[in-house]
Amino acid sequence: MSSLYLTTDAIRRGFFAGAVARIRELQRADGSIPWFDGGVFDPWNHTEAAMGLVIAGETAAALRAYRHLADEQQADGSWLAEYGAAVPLENSRYEGGATLPLIRDTNFAAYVATGIWHYVLATGDRAFAREMWPMVEKAIDFVLDHQYPEGDIRWAGRDPHTPEEDALVTGCASIYKSLECAVLLARSLGADRPDWARARARLGEALRDKPHRFDRQWESKSHFSMDWYYPVLAGALRGPHARARIEARWGEFVEEGKGCRCVTGQPWVTIAETCELVMALLMIGDSARARDLFGAVQQWRDQDGSYWMGYQYAEDVPWPVEKPAWTAGAVLLAADALTGATGASRLFTTVALEEAEPQAGTGRGRRQEA
Repeated sequence: MSSLYLTTDAIRRGFFAGAVARIRELQRADGSIPWFDGGVFDPWNHTEAAMGLVIAGETAAALRAYRHLADEQQADGSWLAEYGAAVPLENSRYEGGATLPLIRDTNFAAYVATGIWHYVLATGDRAFAREMWPMVEKAIDFVLDHQYPEGDIRWAGRDPHTPEEDALVTGCASIYKSLECAVLLARSLGADRPDWARARARLGEALRDKPHRFDRQWESKSHFSMDWYYPVLAGALRGPHARARIEARWGEFVEEGKGCRCVTGQPWVTIAETCELVMALLMIGDSARARDLFGAVQQWRDQDGSYWMGYQYAEDVPWPVEKPAWTAGAVLLAADALTGATGASRLFTTVALEEAEPQAGTGRGRRQEA
């Protein structure tokens, strides 16, 4: 498939109007953005969709989305989610007819910093940043209360129903990016948090040099494509190491002309993962393959211009038959990264903060190994 040619004003001219309309259609009156019709809500995917709204110039809707997050934040800085990153959706809400306790996912909490910093970069609205600062500060402090001395960050809050003392590669890589955004946001508001910068450096070290710190108490997640490209997308791996990581498993995860698989060995490409891989490729300077992949995504648009969650190409059908808000958000983020349409277009394709020097005895984390 040839590369898609996108002009710098493709977003403004409405090429992605269907994706934007899908997010607006799903957003509820309270500002929340569920996954899909009648679907669940979680802070990470809600934030992804809100960033898509910002890119499209739908700032009023984005403001409602972020204010909803602030309204729903728990006193400790976390949010309750429908399910945790390591718990399958179908098993997380009900067991024998009983509702299970909800998980306080650290990655979900951290991602709000990425969303707010993205909003500032795109709009220049520091008044709104100041309004959201208490939310971000509480969220990041919650996350770093779960950092181990080795640098990795516990996957969820310490609750009786989440006893696993473990960390996830994808979750920690996403947190690494969120910490970059949080530090930059703090500095822009004159509220520098050097402890956050040092925590990010320790986390980066863990992602690069301590693979034994991840997936210690459950099956490895390395068959998920996000574990493969997220350390590159987040900027924890850069230069030759980042390029080597992408090349090492390209054939396992990428179906040429179709997109990026969610998991190895399955004839199923997913649009959000493909768009994130597009931005990871731009991070390592591989714009040709980035444009090819983004071009491939366009065949998975519905007639109304919205995007299917994924495509099962052995059966030649969309699967699942859902068009999530966060998929639309990921498409818009990749389009912005390719076209430079907004001031936030380079957020996921560059690293704007070098790692601070970690210092002994400065960690917020607690060692509670199982």
